[in-house]
Amino acid sequence: MSLGSRWVNGKEMRRGYTTGTCAAAAAKAAAEILFSGQVKEEIEVTLPVGKSLKLQLYDVELQNGTVTCAVKKDAGDDPDITDGILIYATARKAKEGIVIKGGKGVGRVTKPGLPVEVGGPAINPVPYKMILDEVAKVLPWGEGIEITISVPEGEKIAQKTLNPRIGIEGGLSILGTTGIVEPMSEEAWKESLYLELKVLAARNIEKVILIFGNYGEDFACQSLGLKDKPMIKMSNFVGYALKAASELGFTKILLIGDIGKLIKVSAGIFNTHSSVADARLEIMAAYAGALGAEQELIRKILELNTTTSVMELLEEENIVGMYELIANRVSHKAEQYIKEKAAVGTVLFANSKGLLAVDQYGRELLEEFSHE
Repeated sequence: MSLGSRWVNGKEMRRGYTTGTCAAAAAKAAAEILFSGQVKEEIEVTLPVGKSLKLQLYDVELQNGTVTCAVKKDAGDDPDITDGILIYATARKAKEGIVIKGGKGVGRVTKPGLPVEVGGPAINPVPYKMILDEVAKVLPWGEGIEITISVPEGEKIAQKTLNPRIGIEGGLSILGTTGIVEPMSEEAWKESLYLELKVLAARNIEKVILIFGNYGEDFACQSLGLKDKPMIKMSNFVGYALKAASELGFTKILLIGDIGKLIKVSAGIFNTHSSVADARLEIMAAYAGALGAEQELIRKILELNTTTSVMELLEEENIVGMYELIANRVSHKAEQYIKEKAAVGTVLFANSKGLLAVDQYGRELLEEFSHE
């Protein structure tokens, strides 16, 4: 049964279903087979959004009073690392009620701040409820059952996810709020970002480092000595990360980024993806003018293609103060954006040149981090 598709950047992309949906479907099927003794080839489940979905069963096995079966994860056209893996459920009779456990490849929570208690299996609240509800539909009156969810490939795949960083060890999380995977969903990225920040906040950490991606992480760790400090990758979602951090109680934020990204933030652009806004050259031209550049130089800047070429031109023309201006304005605009709920410092670098500038508060934060 299809979940349909959505249009993303002019392209039709197929929806998929979550690990939570797979777990609930496998659990329901295992429970039904356990009590009926009749092997099934597919199972129907109801998603939190109200839609019904029929899913094929794999590896159905009955032995020693248990039933095990699996459902294959289908992420649709979303680039999901769990696409195609099998989510298993094993059912066995119990004295009463419905008991849900995490088996091999399902992570275990080791840090507070997550929606699951420390020590419990990483099965989020909505999937947990889905499993309960679907199993209850086929559980005979007066009977009890124990359901164990497992993901044989989970421990290996989890090393490529955020789980080790946020305190989930030994495997994957069973996730999903709607039961459906929306292709190329920004919301999924933001949800992970918020979760990382929430875990840090639960440890009563008051300051956090926000970086854009791997380049920023490498620079922060190797050039600034910030390895093992509270650091979050925010991708292009600068505004979302700033607001989430300030709302979760962080009072000190250090932004570290390449000039190609932070030049946008300095002008109040808080989603730095090129499809949203790309005024890098215009912003640098305006700053050059503020620093005394003549009209002809401003015109040349607007004819260039990259921030690197602008930097080279400014050096040739001996226009100084650009990097300090950018760093100061990034912090100023960021604090304005979050209504000064947190103090913000900025470190500006370029892959081709290394460190470019650090504003005053950024220097103070670097000093604080160096003594921790």
